[in-house]
Amino acid sequence: MFSNLQDKLDRAFKVLKGQGNITEINVAETMKEIRKALLDADVNYKTAKSFTDDVKQKALGENVLTSISPGQLLTKIMNDELTELMGGTVTDLDLSSNPTVILIAGLNGAGKTTFTGKLANFLKDKKGKKPLLVAGDVYRPAAIDQLEVLGGQVGVPVYTDRNSTDPIAIARAGVEEGKRNGNNVIIIDTAGRLAIDEALMNEITAVKEATQPQEILFVVDSMTGQDAVNTAKTFNDRLDFTGVVLTKLDGDTRGGAALSIKSVVNKPIKFIGTGEKMEALDVFYPDRMASRILGMGDVVSLVERAQQQFDEKQAAELQKKIRKNKFDFNDFRSQIQQIKKMGNMKDLIGMIPGAGKALKDIEIEDDAFKPIEAIIDSMTPFERENPDVIDQRRRNRIAKGSGTNIDEVNKLIKQFMDMRKVMKQMSNPAMAAKMMRNMPKMPGKPF
Repeated sequence: MFSNLQDKLDRAFKVLKGQGNITEINVAETMKEIRKALLDADVNYKTAKSFTDDVKQKALGENVLTSISPGQLLTKIMNDELTELMGGTVTDLDLSSNPTVILIAGLNGAGKTTFTGKLANFLKDKKGKKPLLVAGDVYRPAAIDQLEVLGGQVGVPVYTDRNSTDPIAIARAGVEEGKRNGNNVIIIDTAGRLAIDEALMNEITAVKEATQPQEILFVVDSMTGQDAVNTAKTFNDRLDFTGVVLTKLDGDTRGGAALSIKSVVNKPIKFIGTGEKMEALDVFYPDRMASRILGMGDVVSLVERAQQQFDEKQAAELQKKIRKNKFDFNDFRSQIQQIKKMGNMKDLIGMIPGAGKALKDIEIEDDAFKPIEAIIDSMTPFERENPDVIDQRRRNRIAKGSGTNIDEVNKLIKQFMDMRKVMKQMSNPAMAAKMMRNMPKMPGKPF
């Protein structure tokens, strides 16, 4: 996500590298490169020009402190301005009504129905709500089936009427059904089209009037760049939606939609989709996204994702096992499963400051854990609970059963044993302090 834009912004900042101060000439040259980078990322031309003009004006008005370089100062200004460009602050859903009606709009292929399921899951698990999904897309083949499957996955009921082809009547009946059943959030999935047409706009406007939603979320495919922004403007002119959802941000997106959409339609981005799984939905934080675009990572989001997957009771039990040197392959596999639930690996690594740039040319597959899981699954329950008993004969059997080779099995078991030893030492505060004292110091630098 945004990797091409990051590279080009890095090159733009190099114009100021080694400069003792900020001048109109070197700032103008840097802004020219930044504007080109934004346009290459499919950012709206007026947005790119206005943005670079604002950054230039602020940069020329700043004095460079002796403790920072012009490049660092410009990065700080860019971070502030990117944050403002994408909305400034996080914008929450309005869930004050009971029931709250949320209308989902967008073109076919943007990921509307998938987002509808994700949103239901988010509201149920994170907000403690009791949502109902309404299948209002009567045109796309299997749209109703898809929503029912997603509802089943997240444990949320779905209202359908397969005998009706009237989306307005279905939406109205779905709201009534939700009120009868005590659902405090009703999410209506509407029909899309391959392109904007008058019939679509009239229909969704009628659905809006019939259901009086508190939230209208417009779903756009972030990989379509400027097209997404133009589509959003047309929908907003008719619907006056309350927020935008950017999907497929885990793909090879150039970032133009995320950077342009707020300035063009003046509506906040509320959510971003970062994968196919039902948990792969994040609230949009402009400041965190700005940091990621500039290659500064997003540790806060990374910690939040980890907190969602690791519960305190399990962590306490695991800590006890580590102290007793009882951490086994079952625990190890459980930790892998929790990491996988946090999202795709490339996205997670991009949240670590500096790691995204360092590993930008390395392909990290989502199934990178598969060989490890295969090896662990080929162990007997006794072997997983007692790693010390895995001798050479057992290792040969595990290699054959997992479809790997003996070297891979030996490497995993050695790494596991080394990790277990370090974990036990680190769980003892006195031992951990001793290890820190004994670590070699970096030459020329205090430890």
